[in-house]
Amino acid sequence: MKNYYRIMLGQRSSCAQQAYEGNFIGVNFGIRHDLSNHLIDRQEFSKAIIPQLLENNPEKTKMSAAINSGMLWTVARCLQLGDIILSPDGQGRYYVGEITSSYAYQKDQILPHRRSVRWLSRIISKDELSEPLRNSAGSIGTVSNISKYAAEIDALISNLQPAGIKPTDDSIENPSEFALEKHLEDFLIQNWKSTDLGKHYDLYEEENEIIGQQFPTDTGQIDILATSKDKKTIVVIELKRGRASDVVVGQIQRYMGFIKEELAETDQSVRGIIIAFEDDVKIKRALSVAPNIEFYTYKINFKLEKK
Repeated sequence: MKNYYRIMLGQRSSCAQQAYEGNFIGVNFGIRHDLSNHLIDRQEFSKAIIPQLLENNPEKTKMSAAINSGMLWTVARCLQLGDIILSPDGQGRYYVGEITSSYAYQKDQILPHRRSVRWLSRIISKDELSEPLRNSAGSIGTVSNISKYAAEIDALISNLQPAGIKPTDDSIENPSEFALEKHLEDFLIQNWKSTDLGKHYDLYEEENEIIGQQFPTDTGQIDILATSKDKKTIVVIELKRGRASDVVVGQIQRYMGFIKEELAETDQSVRGIIIAFEDDVKIKRALSVAPNIEFYTYKINFKLEKK
């Protein structure tokens, strides 16, 4: 299945023009050797790369190094032939390209960990994007998976009106709930400080950049990652997105296990929060034996006023 990614080409898109002219995308992160022999197992990759990132950048946290490792893995291993790339040019537009090669290391070059790209003639203005896609394609790290906006991106590429939301996950039971929660994630990120969660937790940030949205792990992407105000607790937040209850509970437990084993410091605990549109007895039953996971519902208020 074709996937869609937003990839920043250098800090503040500083390498975007060169990548566009050279028909490639790539990343750096200070790792100056070929990764080809490490692209077999994600966990082994992390074990090899994270210590190098910490050694090369003593100011980095373990969490930050893990994020960089995940982005390196995504570019070098996860991108498939035919995947679609959106890359900001630093001037309010996005280059659009298609991956055309496997990973290659270009020694002593900018963004040395590369994939070849066939750039399309279509360049998309930021103003053409819907607000949710514009938020997801904004400053949320070097690499982000934006496949949930596939229909809109395909429509933009084809100069068509965006199609409706079409969930592609076979585990989705309620498409209308999926549609609501597809936008809820971006709403929470944009309005975090005004929510009850924002009173107790901070979105995970590095260098004043929010990177706790669609946080990469070796079993998928966490919807939202946050920390308690005192930094003693890492919080994994998952939206139900219309999925079956056993699916979302199992998923958040896997994500929490990843955070606990790979990223949490010895003095940090890990908690989970599931957010759904309505009360769910099945989730409550499952969580009755998982005291470190909380369950929230959300409400939508819509009001018309005659003027």
